[in-house]
Amino acid sequence: MKENHTALSRTRSKKGKKRRRLKKVYRRLLTMFCFVIIVLSVYNYIKSDKQIETIKTHETKEAKNDQEKEIEKQPIKQTNTTITISAAGDFTLGRDETYAYQGSFDDVATQNGLPYFLEGLNSLFLEDDFTTVNLETTLTNSNEKADKTFRFKGDPKYAEILKMGGIETVNLANNHIFDYLEQGYKDTKTALENEEIGYFGYEDSYITKIKGVRIGALGYEGWQDTSVIRAQIMDDIEELREQGAQIILIHFHWGDEKQYVPNETQTSLAKFSIDSGADLILGHHPHVIQGIEEYKGKFIVYSLGNFMFGGNKNPSDKDTFVFQQTFYIENGILSEKKEINVIPFSISSVTSHNNYQPTLLNGKEHERVKEKIILYSNQITESDWLVYEKDSETSE
Repeated sequence: MKENHTALSRTRSKKGKKRRRLKKVYRRLLTMFCFVIIVLSVYNYIKSDKQIETIKTHETKEAKNDQEKEIEKQPIKQTNTTITISAAGDFTLGRDETYAYQGSFDDVATQNGLPYFLEGLNSLFLEDDFTTVNLETTLTNSNEKADKTFRFKGDPKYAEILKMGGIETVNLANNHIFDYLEQGYKDTKTALENEEIGYFGYEDSYITKIKGVRIGALGYEGWQDTSVIRAQIMDDIEELREQGAQIILIHFHWGDEKQYVPNETQTSLAKFSIDSGADLILGHHPHVIQGIEEYKGKFIVYSLGNFMFGGNKNPSDKDTFVFQQTFYIENGILSEKKEINVIPFSISSVTSHNNYQPTLLNGKEHERVKEKIILYSNQITESDWLVYEKDSETSE
């Protein structure tokens, strides 16, 4: 009996194990089936969502393209305005330290204050859009000088004169900017920067935006017309155009001292620069005025002469002038339309000596200097530029 019970138990045990194994298999199959169902469901959901996203993205791109096409159909708003630019000659704010102090620019500045030097300008440079001059001095406290005959130096605070006078930027490419070597050059730039006065020349160009119009300026020493300087001019003009400059001015420090007629280098460099894309050429260095020439619809002012000139206490020729041009911008492009104003000045408010106070001329003196400019212009070519002058006289 006991043996039979043991055999039966063994049989039941084997059957139980078999059922348990089958149950495990079923559970595994069921688990795998459920897993597959879940995976398929997730996949279908993601796929469906991507399709919706793709449709939405496609619709968005189409809407954007339609919007861009609609914008293209709309008229483009372009700048229509005028820019009046004034230019004057040499600003030598200071003196050669070998000069006697009495009666020097420094002496007058100490006695009268800096606003004194601007009293004869009649706010001319404050009322235009942009003023540019030649800064022919260093503004430094350095004492290490170049080995040369004349070395000009002014107090760095003299940069305030430029600011108060309404001068936006100055040319530094001239034969006196390194009178106090590299330190003097750096100090001059710092003094200008402190007064927010722009500068250009040598390694520096200048670009600014006025009334929505970009104006660029370049400066060179133009002693010789060489392939090197021509290549530099072309590259610099191209670079300013790439920066969006619509009007480009070039200052040249060139010519022969005390000569009223430009030399061949001046005329050839000026015309090459205009052929390369310059819109106005401004010259200085002779310390006297030279004529004006129109070339391909652009103006060349060969020498503006001295202006606020601390380099000589009593020069024999005190005549100078401001060249002013109004540029017309139409639909964002520089127009051929133009207007100029040639404004006679004296570098001094008195005739007996130089008191460093440039003064607007009136009456007979105004006419005399104006005729002088016309005379020298006619020695270059006929004074066709007179047809572009304003009808009213600024001096009256």
